[in-house]
Amino acid sequence: MDAFFVSVELLDRPELRGKPVVVGGRPDQRGVVSAASYEARKYGIHSAMPLRTAGRLCPHAVFLDGHHEKYGEWSDRVATILARFSPVVEMVSIDEAYLDLAGTERLHGPPLAAADNLLRQITRDTSLPCSGGLATTRLVAKVASDQAKPRGLVWVPAGSEQRFLATLPVRKIPGIGEVTERALRALGIQTVEQIAAMPQEKLESIFGQWGTALYRKSRGGDSYEFVIDAEPKSISHNHTFGEDTHDVDALSAMLSHLSQKACKRLREAGLATRTLTLTIRYAGFDTHTRSKTLGEPTRLDSDIFAVFQELFRIHRDVTRKVRLLGVSLSGLTHGNAQLDLLDAERRAKLEKLTSAADRLRDRFGFGKVQFGGSLRHDESGHDRDDS
Repeated sequence: MDAFFVSVELLDRPELRGKPVVVGGRPDQRGVVSAASYEARKYGIHSAMPLRTAGRLCPHAVFLDGHHEKYGEWSDRVATILARFSPVVEMVSIDEAYLDLAGTERLHGPPLAAADNLLRQITRDTSLPCSGGLATTRLVAKVASDQAKPRGLVWVPAGSEQRFLATLPVRKIPGIGEVTERALRALGIQTVEQIAAMPQEKLESIFGQWGTALYRKSRGGDSYEFVIDAEPKSISHNHTFGEDTHDVDALSAMLSHLSQKACKRLREAGLATRTLTLTIRYAGFDTHTRSKTLGEPTRLDSDIFAVFQELFRIHRDVTRKVRLLGVSLSGLTHGNAQLDLLDAERRAKLEKLTSAADRLRDRFGFGKVQFGGSLRHDESGHDRDDS
């Protein structure tokens, strides 16, 4: 996806199109840039840059707070479209995915036509811009998609991978950062072609095992295979508050919200959890984690949130403001075994309720369907959804 966070914000703020836009907070706040529009990037602004630095580089840029729940909902919608084009989809981040198009020709035509149709479908259905790369390896497809931005598609035919990469700067190769770039420059190497020209033995003598990878990558090869039916080892979600807070209602609502997100992912994977871990980060980045392992696995929101509430109540330092809350589910197993906390009839009703809620979330977005624990009261006594 192209400048994904910015693009999502522009759906609600179309008057900002064509302007330098930075997502992540105000320029006088602590924190870093989450995303920058292409107009802002012309001023040297990039993700992970301190907001204050971005403010100095482009004082007239429009700075917006991030809304990560909203980005997650749009990411889910894009993922649903991707699944129509291939049974093998790997979401590597909220705005990036790999698809294996092998064997889909009868449904979607040749790979180039399928890739073109896919990108057009995403933009038609979401109004969000995207780019793609088509190649025989994931590495080359990744580089091709970067070269295609914004709103483009680059195809690298089989056999032309090394020629495609040859003239690119070494930093275009995934995995090459500032340290490796400096080391390569010290050897007089600035382009991918120059890496490929070096004997593998020399690269290995200088960089060790990373030298082997550099030799392979410079030729367009990678060692990655699509992992089908891969299962997560853990499921986690966290939230950093814009301002440190000791508002117990806000903290409890966010804890419920994070718990529900983790539970939904747990059920989507057909798994249950036994070990629950709560993370609390206070002002000053002092971080504490507390865990509890259950007697039997569960996948129900009510079970899991009750444990997180207990951990939070027992271990939270009420004298300190909270900067971040996080939840993690591990000890994941298959099966429907549940804690024997409720009678069978009531538990069956809860199972149906969570299934119905998950279906509605898939249709309307996660933030539109929340259980009561994530609702807090405003001053008039009405419930308010803080997601």
